[in-house]
Amino acid sequence: MYYCTIGMLAILVLIIENHDIVLRSGKKQKVTVWKVYRRFLYAVLLYYASDVVWGIFEYFKLRVPLFIDTVIYFILMSVGVLFWTKYAVAYLDEKNAFGKFLVYAGRIFFVVVTLLLCINMFFPIMFIVDEGSVYHASPVRYVMLVVQIVLLLLISVYAFAYMVMKKDAPKNRYKTMALFGMIMSLFLFVQLWFPYLPLYSVAYMLGTCLLHTFVVNDEKEEYKIRLEEAYERERQQYEELKSARAAAYRDPLTGVKNKTAYVEMEEIINLRIREKKISEFAVAVFDLNGLKDINDRLGHEKGDKFIKDACMVICRCFKHSPVFRVGGDEFVAFLERSDYENRIELKKSFDSKMDLQTDENMAVIAMGMSDFVEGEDLCLNDVFIRADERMYIRKHELKNK
Repeated sequence: MYYCTIGMLAILVLIIENHDIVLRSGKKQKVTVWKVYRRFLYAVLLYYASDVVWGIFEYFKLRVPLFIDTVIYFILMSVGVLFWTKYAVAYLDEKNAFGKFLVYAGRIFFVVVTLLLCINMFFPIMFIVDEGSVYHASPVRYVMLVVQIVLLLLISVYAFAYMVMKKDAPKNRYKTMALFGMIMSLFLFVQLWFPYLPLYSVAYMLGTCLLHTFVVNDEKEEYKIRLEEAYERERQQYEELKSARAAAYRDPLTGVKNKTAYVEMEEIINLRIREKKISEFAVAVFDLNGLKDINDRLGHEKGDKFIKDACMVICRCFKHSPVFRVGGDEFVAFLERSDYENRIELKKSFDSKMDLQTDENMAVIAMGMSDFVEGEDLCLNDVFIRADERMYIRKHELKNK
């Protein structure tokens, strides 16, 4: 029964080392290379299981089960070669004629072994299990072992060649892949003379440990780095889009929201009015007196400064409300919550300040304010129109003063 212990140990080692690949199906399994490697590990795992069962049947001299398991054993061995050729070529990502040859060679090997095993059921060309439940290999089996050794060595040569051709390639990885093929070939060669030793399982165990240590761990680290880089790119793109959106909704001169932002807010408020989700707000409309005169007499640079200073006055007074520049000299403030509750005091304070600036011949801002009347106002524009009318009345008052 000692034969079975190697296979059972190999199963435990493979699952412990590769549990995140074998037992889980994460995002990295969606990548072609990882999918192929996962299938390869499954093939190895099934091979181990078949090898363990083979040892049990051989120990108890169960001739028919031993024969059936030997067929499965050889099929799983050829499946391992099939997926190893696919993984090696996919990992090296070298889409050339030799890479295609290796993939097709792995497929052909699998098909040929399967056909030979089917024939072996009627004509013992691969192996026999005699009356004493003793396994005997036939000449064709040795031929297929040699073919398998050559194929594994070709993959090793392929990995070495790739390493030499690609000067910037991570050499340890390709050396490891090449060493895997050489280990498998060596143990297969020895098994030609010692068929009752689980040498192929030992070779698989050593090879997958090497792959996990030098290839898979590095690949996981690279995958993590690629994910972090992709996340960083997405974050930068989001920030750029966010900045672009903010710029599209912001007035470049004053820094407050622009007319586009006001139109979007108007749509949202109108929806909230229709759904009866808002009932307390006010709109304040502002117009700068004398901007045209300043531009004509002092130039647009002074006019721009006047606009910015006026905007600052509005924002300081209505500090809890969004302020919009909706025209060259026109602003709108949308009052909710604390500014809405204090709207009367805020209006008096603002008007007093403008009266004082008028008396001192300073530039002034006319303001008109109106509250939303639930049941009468159907949209934000109804409130805006009243506020705008009051602003013009106030504008004439200030001019007459």
